Amino acid sequence: MSFEAFALHPLILKAVAACGLTEPTPVQAEAIPHVLDGRDVLATAATGTGKTAAYLLPVLSAIAAEPVRRMPGAPTVLILTPTRELAGQVGRSVRDFGKFANVQSVEIVGGMPYREQLRRLARPVDVAVATPGRLLDHVRANRLDLSRIDTLILDEADRMLDMGFAEDVAAIGAACPAERRTLLFTATLDRQMENLARALLKEPARVAIAASESKPDIAQVLFHADDIAHKKALLAHHVSRPEVGKAIVFVATKRDADDIARELAEAGHAVAALHGDLSQGQRNHTLKRLHDGRLRILVATDVAARGIDVRDISHVINFDLPRMAEDYVHRIGRTGRAGATGAAISFAGRDDTGLVIRIERFTHSTLPVMVVEGLEPKLPRRAPFRNGPKRSGPGFRKDAGPRKDGGFRKDGPRPEGGFRKEGGFRKEGKRDNAERRPSRGDGGRKRA
Repeated sequence: MSFEAFALHPLILKAVAACGLTEPTPVQAEAIPHVLDGRDVLATAATGTGKTAAYLLPVLSAIAAEPVRRMPGAPTVLILTPTRELAGQVGRSVRDFGKFANVQSVEIVGGMPYREQLRRLARPVDVAVATPGRLLDHVRANRLDLSRIDTLILDEADRMLDMGFAEDVAAIGAACPAERRTLLFTATLDRQMENLARALLKEPARVAIAASESKPDIAQVLFHADDIAHKKALLAHHVSRPEVGKAIVFVATKRDADDIARELAEAGHAVAALHGDLSQGQRNHTLKRLHDGRLRILVATDVAARGIDVRDISHVINFDLPRMAEDYVHRIGRTGRAGATGAAISFAGRDDTGLVIRIERFTHSTLPVMVVEGLEPKLPRRAPFRNGPKRSGPGFRKDAGPRKDGGFRKDGPRPEGGFRKEGGFRKEGKRDNAERRPSRGDGGRKRA
């Protein structure tokens, strides 16, 4: 199938060809006809499978076919996104797909000066791409008119709920005309998402792309690391390999992003950090440099996990594993996009076994463990607590008996009954009614 098979406006098809798209992805093939028919749509598909084009192409085609009189600050299409980065990505797609049809758009996000946004809202506009919080600021101040909205689109709606935007989304839906249509695109569909869909959508067409159809082609591997220095040595090895083109390195904190970016720059790499302390202008400039090829490595916190849409990211490196398994999927979804292959490399510290288990359960797959010659881990892994017999290794005993240095003896309970004499108990382990246990306020020590 090609995009010509859909009843898209010729000017939109011209833009699709100019963008180098030839065949629709599964979610595009199923969703586009329903949107062209004017129906509400509830679509679920994995990250990086082309959901943005699935709703933009038919919506922009309708604008090109039946242009309406534009009015300042009163768009007809509203696209909600959870993050500024994703809003920027969607805004670029609107400009790319709508350039021959002269579609006018505006981005309304936090981190951008109000004066600049007011200047843009003063111009006639077709499409507004916004984050919920800043959008409501403008609506409540009567700087943005939602009375002409005929299409409301929620992109990555699951992430909006995760970030606590449920009430804001409901308020925005109530501010839009009741006779509008609503398109909801999400990577996951749980009970909370189903409740949101029932509140906003009317008899929607259901598009559900199976994981086998929408799963990007991403090779995933895991490397064990003894400590932070070992992680940095592994990182230096991987980013220097010739097959690594553009790479995103995910870290846990803003400080780590700055420190690691500085160290990689000192080693001669074209690198920059991306995190929440940067202004919106700085973040946009950094992403543009990555997109244009002036940067090869981006060191980022999870603020960027869903907002980067650079098609030629060859590798994602999880320097720190995310605390939530869902974030792992969104991170690695930055590579292997639009049908390309990609690679995801993760480093697991000695205390990360539980995180690895959660990721493997969530993805229903096992991360293959590999080593780099000369950089093999020297310390044994710490086994996690599980139901059933305990495993041997550091922190455990083969006979499943408690640790001697952890307040227990190999042969079972301590002779004193498992309690400290100085903690307010008698030697045989029973409470001494004449000697009360110290209160928490003095830290569990006997009073002088």
